[in-house]
Amino acid sequence: MLEGQVAVITGGTRGIGRAIAEVLLGKGASVVVNGRNAEKGARAIEEMEAGERALFVAGDVTRQEDVENVLDAAIQQFGKVDILVNNAGGSSGFAPVAQMTEEAWQEAAAWILHSAFWATRRALQDMEKRKYGRIINISSVEGRQASKTAVSHYITFKHALNGFTKAVAFEYGPHGITCNAISPGGVETDLMTEAGPAAAESMGITYEEFKDNYAQETSIKRLNTVEEVAAVALLLVSPEGGGITGANLPVDGGTAL
Repeated sequence: MLEGQVAVITGGTRGIGRAIAEVLLGKGASVVVNGRNAEKGARAIEEMEAGERALFVAGDVTRQEDVENVLDAAIQQFGKVDILVNNAGGSSGFAPVAQMTEEAWQEAAAWILHSAFWATRRALQDMEKRKYGRIINISSVEGRQASKTAVSHYITFKHALNGFTKAVAFEYGPHGITCNAISPGGVETDLMTEAGPAAAESMGITYEEFKDNYAQETSIKRLNTVEEVAAVALLLVSPEGGGITGANLPVDGGTAL
């Protein structure tokens, strides 16, 4: 299905990004994954067993030069970028708005929104030449509502990411390029296990209660899985998904109204 295509996935060594990388590899694409930890990256490439069709590029997506380097490395290695998945994005420094620090706000802006802009801009410069491209922004159920305290920065920039998705879809649809968002609900990724306990503490609950709150908000009464998110990503980059653009597809078990 995707033979000969090249995909770039930010934050692709674990969690949702890793699941998407494996699905695309399984359909014949070559994949470039990014992450901050070189050891995790090397391990991910080894575990995916894709040989020369998989490449890891280390970098911090809150830094513009690191983001652009991922796209440049993909083009240097494989000659083009057909698929971009802006998967990296999170926040720290959880607090109510009145106590939110400037550092936490600016970090979330760069991590979620600016990184997607930098990567998309670079990818579009290549995609537009060939009149083809598929861009996916991994948003969040929190980008469709505001139902958690102490995460205003995360909520704000995920909402902004959805607006950016629509803008890119509108501008580049005539050029054969689609842009969509996927909004997962609660998924226990590496990022959740790392940042979740602090977020839970800021809300005055335990991490287990934090996870259960996500599960109980759903219609299916459980967390979603990375495989469920990856399946929707595969649809969006497939030939059959070419008519979908500017959409925000929920994989949240029926959480958002």
